[in-house]
Amino acid sequence: MSFVWTIAEQHNGRLKDVSFELLARGRKLADKLETKLASVLIGNGVGEAAMEELIHRGADEVYSIQDPRLDNFVCESYARVLTHLIKTWRPSIVLAAATSSGRTLMPYLAIKVNAGLTADCTELGIEEGTGNLLQTRPAIGGNIMATIKTPDHRPQMATVRPKSSRPLAADKSRAGRIITVPVTDDMIDLRVRVLGYRKDAAGFVNVEEADIVIAGGKGLKKGDNFAMIQTLADSFGGVVGASREAVDRGWIGYPHQIGLSGKTISPKLYIGIGISGSIQHLAGIKTSEVIVSINSDPEASLHKVADFGIVGDLFNVAPQLTEAVKSHKG
Repeated sequence: MSFVWTIAEQHNGRLKDVSFELLARGRKLADKLETKLASVLIGNGVGEAAMEELIHRGADEVYSIQDPRLDNFVCESYARVLTHLIKTWRPSIVLAAATSSGRTLMPYLAIKVNAGLTADCTELGIEEGTGNLLQTRPAIGGNIMATIKTPDHRPQMATVRPKSSRPLAADKSRAGRIITVPVTDDMIDLRVRVLGYRKDAAGFVNVEEADIVIAGGKGLKKGDNFAMIQTLADSFGGVVGASREAVDRGWIGYPHQIGLSGKTISPKLYIGIGISGSIQHLAGIKTSEVIVSINSDPEASLHKVADFGIVGDLFNVAPQLTEAVKSHKG
């Protein structure tokens, strides 16, 4: 019996990176509990090589549920499949990503299996003595961190912020089982059909998936100065992010907000400009590969965690950096 489960995500037969991030979380919990870790993969056309990669990235078992009727995410059908699996194998912990699909599926599933759910977790742990899952998430607008447990119901269910942890390195020596679960007609809800997908083309920004994020904060002094951040981001081929203070002041929209009350990111390069570095903001960038801080205050908290810190007037430094990047590309 697999004790800890993670829900893999796929699109058009290809696994999403968040599937591997969840396995890194689940592996720690399963090791602490001295039990197995399974990845549950619902979809269609996902090859055996992808399932083996789930094993190489930490899973002991992979439950494969493949059917053309499961090609697209439909909450009702996916919940029926998972309800069947949970009642059959009775896991103690089920984790999913706090993506649009995970945030839709898990509350619906929790009702179906009479379980509790903690959403948008940033940290997970195991309580000594009881083995209960400790689920930590921001509360009261991100001003405090609340740790929640559900001792009376199983499975214990949580969604985890994407990009809040890094996947484990692939270990091709790991062995595991791929368990094919047959799909029955009663697992498919025919009331819902996916007709297509649409993104908001105007002003759409996806800071979570970007490799380069240039973020501005209160030090910009006014919203018009975000044009300077946009120019720098364009020169790098990156996207614009922002601190909560900049968003609260109405200088830029919420989709750009980074931190506990916004998006968690893990880019190859993050540059924070005029951002002091509150605890909430630092929690949203901690898995970035390279962090650069530009701030006139030498004691700024962001300087202390940055790989490179530039103490200076951002209104001089940012334009010079833009010209340097353009010159290098030229």
